Amino acid sequence: EVIQYAAAVEQLSEHPLAQAIVRAAKEKKLSLKEAKKFESIAGKGVSGRIGKDLIVVGNVRFIGTPLSASHNKELARLEGEAKTVIAVARNKKLLGLVAIADTLKEDAREAIQRLKEQKVQTVMITGDNQKTAEAIGKQVGIDSIFAQVLPQDKAQKVKELQEKGLKVAFVGDGINDSPALVQSDLGIAIGTGTDIAIEAGSIVLVKGHPLKVVEALNLSRITFRTIKQNLFWAFFYNVAAIPLAALGLLSPMIAAGVMAFSSVSVVGNSLRIKRKKLM
Repeated sequence: EVIQYAAAVEQLSEHPLAQAIVRAAKEKKLSLKEAKKFESIAGKGVSGRIGKDLIVVGNVRFIGTPLSASHNKELARLEGEAKTVIAVARNKKLLGLVAIADTLKEDAREAIQRLKEQKVQTVMITGDNQKTAEAIGKQVGIDSIFAQVLPQDKAQKVKELQEKGLKVAFVGDGINDSPALVQSDLGIAIGTGTDIAIEAGSIVLVKGHPLKVVEALNLSRITFRTIKQNLFWAFFYNVAAIPLAALGLLSPMIAAGVMAFSSVSVVGNSLRIKRKKLM
């Protein structure tokens, strides 16, 4: 019954947590009633009316219903297991709690470890409560955690890091991540995410694997280093050849050959990127 009421309201939301509840209801083959007067408050929850009943689904602070001692104990236990807990209330009376677990990507921990090896500080910015965020962060080895951050405040957290003199790369895939992607020095959007996030990103990763972030940064470094090498050799040939040509010590045929060799060497050096190992 708790899942049924929650899913009836959450089916009108596009939030990943909402979709998880709706999937759970479908797996249980529950029939979902139509919810009217739907309202969504970013970072807090949703509400709607099913018949004459007001159904509120969201974090425990949002529903406005005090929890009993047993509910608080269960809440602490679930959050300690790195689960996000959603409360479901009908007419301001608590019906129950729904726990949703984030499934870590298989390569998440390895990606964080490789970033640390490159002296990159890792930070998690999440709307989840502090306990859940710390449990997830501990599993993968995140350096710092900003928890219970409202969607509209993510960009502000990025700005705060920048004000400390840090260069910030932000990885995100949701609508709420778009402002932070734009605010960051480097916005990395996950290709499996929303269109708005993809538009806001400087880099778009086609696959949603965390290790692809490491590959993208490595490829960027290699590309930038190659550009500097190409510029050096291009200028070197010209700086060396132009005075010789001006003094009449370089025939047009040799000058043309040197110019052709300059172009070929630049292209050849660029093609070496394909042979580089990114991981």
